[in-house]
Amino acid sequence: MGRKQHEGKSLHDVELLHVKPLALNEGPRKEELIAETEEEVKWESKIQYLLTTVGFAVGLGNIWRFPYLCQTYGGGAFLIPYLLALVFEGLPLLYLEMAIGQRLRKGSIGVWNEISPFLGGVGIGAMMISFGVTLFYNCVLGWVMWYFVNSFRNPLPWSKCPEDNSTGLNEECEKSTPVNYFWYRETLNISSDIEESGSLQWWLVPCLASAWFMIYICFIKGIKSVGKAVYVTTTLPYLLLTIFMIRALTLPGAIDGLVYLFTPDWAILANPQVWLDASTQIFFSLSVAFGGLIAFSSFNPERNNCENDAILVGIINSATSIYASIPIFAILGFKAKNNLEACQDENILMLGEHFNLNGSETATYEQLIGQLNETNPMELAKMSLKECDLSIFLAQSASGTGLAFISFTQAVLEMPVPQLWAALFFLMLFSLGLSSMFGTVGGVLNSIIELRLMPKWLRREIWTGLVCLGGFLISLIFTLASGNYWVEVFNTYIGSIPLLVIAFFEVVGVAYVHGIKNFSDDIYFMTGKKPNWYWKICWVVISPLMLLVILIQYVAIEAGQTPMFQTWNPDYALFPQTEAKPYPPWVFGIGIMLCLLPPIFIPLVFLYQCIQTYRRFDSNPWSFSVEIVEE
Repeated sequence: MGRKQHEGKSLHDVELLHVKPLALNEGPRKEELIAETEEEVKWESKIQYLLTTVGFAVGLGNIWRFPYLCQTYGGGAFLIPYLLALVFEGLPLLYLEMAIGQRLRKGSIGVWNEISPFLGGVGIGAMMISFGVTLFYNCVLGWVMWYFVNSFRNPLPWSKCPEDNSTGLNEECEKSTPVNYFWYRETLNISSDIEESGSLQWWLVPCLASAWFMIYICFIKGIKSVGKAVYVTTTLPYLLLTIFMIRALTLPGAIDGLVYLFTPDWAILANPQVWLDASTQIFFSLSVAFGGLIAFSSFNPERNNCENDAILVGIINSATSIYASIPIFAILGFKAKNNLEACQDENILMLGEHFNLNGSETATYEQLIGQLNETNPMELAKMSLKECDLSIFLAQSASGTGLAFISFTQAVLEMPVPQLWAALFFLMLFSLGLSSMFGTVGGVLNSIIELRLMPKWLRREIWTGLVCLGGFLISLIFTLASGNYWVEVFNTYIGSIPLLVIAFFEVVGVAYVHGIKNFSDDIYFMTGKKPNWYWKICWVVISPLMLLVILIQYVAIEAGQTPMFQTWNPDYALFPQTEAKPYPPWVFGIGIMLCLLPPIFIPLVFLYQCIQTYRRFDSNPWSFSVEIVEE
C-alpha cells in the first residue's frame, strides 16, 4: 500500500479520491503533555487500574439510589429492565470509552480531537460536567465527614432534642424528630427558601476543606498517588458492607425488609417510568461520559484486553448495587419493625385510657383490636388511632440524603453500640464518595493538561493545588443556609441531560464518524480479536437509539412538569412535612444554564472548525491537501 500527497486538486477531483478515514491502528501519536517528566505515565499494575475504575463506577448511588428504585418499582421485577439496560446500554458504552482511551493514549479532549476535530466539543463538555459534579459531590463528602466526626459523641447528637430552649429551636425539634432536627438545623441550618441564602455554616467549611485537601493529596502525583489510594478507598467499602450485612441480618425485622425489597410486582413493568429510571440508573452508576474512564484507560498498555475489563467492571458495579441493598433494607426493615411496635404501643396506651383496660386482658395488639371490634365496635371506630401497618413503614424508605442522614441515622439509634455502627457507615460512604471523585477530578485535571491551560514551567503539585483551591472556593455556595437546595439544582440539571447528550455523541462519533470497521480494527490490534456482532449492533443501533429515546423521554417529562423543590419550613402548616415550592424564575434559569453549558460546546466547536476549514480553503481554493491510499 503506497502513500503520496496530492495537491492542487479541485473539489470535484477530491470527491473522486479514495480518501482513507482516520485509522487508529497505525499506532498512537502521543503528544508531550506532561512537562515535568519525559517518562511515559502508566499504571504500576493491572490491579491498580481495575480498582480505580471500579471505585469510579461504584459510588454513593449504589448505596442510596439503587435500593430505593428497586423497592419503588416492584422489587425483584425492577431487575429485568435494569439488567437489560446494563447489557444493551451500560456495557457497550463502558467498553467503547475504555477502548478509545487505551488505543489513542489520550484523555477525553485529545481522543475526540483525534477522531475528528469537529467532535472536539464532546471532550470539553465532558470536562465541564466532571467539574460541575465535583463541586457538589465534594460538599456531600463534607456532610459525611461532619456526621462521621459526630458519630464518636456519646450519646449521639441526633438521639435527643437539645435541652436549651432559649432560642426556641427546641420546639422545632419536638414537632419533627431529633434526627430531622440534627440534619436540617444543626448540620445544614437550612433556610426555608432557596432565595434566603443566609451565611456560611462555619462547621461545614472545614469539613468541605478537608474533603478537597484529601482529593489534592491523592492527586499530587497523578495516577501514581491515586493508584495507591484506591487500595484503601475501593476495598474498604466492601469490607464494611460485609460487616453491616452480617450485623443487619441478625436484627429483628431484617427478613421483612428483604421480603419487601425483592418481592416482585410484575404489573409495575407496564409503567414506562420504570424503564426510564432503570436506564438512567445503570448509565449514571457506570460513570460513562465523564471523561474519567477515557483518561484512566489511556495509561494502560496498548495490548491490554479492554473487553474483559469492561465486562468485569460492569458486572462488579451491578453486583455491588444488589449486594448493598441487602444490609440497607435489612436495617430499614429493623427500623420499620421498631416503628410498628412504637405505633402499636401508642395505640394501646390510648385504648387503655379510653376503655379503662389494665393491659392484661390480651396478649397482643391484634388480639386487643379484635376483642374491641367485637365488644365496642362503634366506640373503637370513633377513636383517632394511628394506622399501624408494617408495609406502610417499609414504604417510607428514602433515597439520597434522606436515606443516609435521616433513615439510617434513626435506625442506628436502636442498635447496640450505635456510635460504632454510625462511624462505620459514614466511613463507608466517605470511601465510596472519595473513590468516585477520583474519576471526576481525574477527567478535569487530564483535560486541563491537554488544553494546555497551565504553563509548562508550573509544577503539577502547584497547579493541582490551584485547581482544588478554586473548586473549594466555588463550592462554598453549598455551605450557605440554602446550600442543600443548590446541591439539588446542580444534581438535577448538570448530572442528567448533559451526560445523555455527551454519551450519544460519543457512540455516534465512534460508530459513524470514525467508522465501526476502523474501530473493529483498533480493537483487533489491542485484544487480538475483533468485536462480535453483539458489540457492533449495540454501538451502531441499539445504544444510540436507547440514549436518544431516554433523552427525549427525559426532556418530555421535565417539560411537562413545574420544577419544584422541597423546603424545610417550621412555619409550614403541615410541618414536619417538607413544603414543595416552585423554583424562582432566576434559579430555574441557572438550572437551564447548567444543563446547556456542557453540551453547548459540541455545536460551538463544530461551528468553529467549519469556519476554520472555510478560511483555509478560501485563502487558497486551488490548493487542497488530502491523504489518499493507492490500492
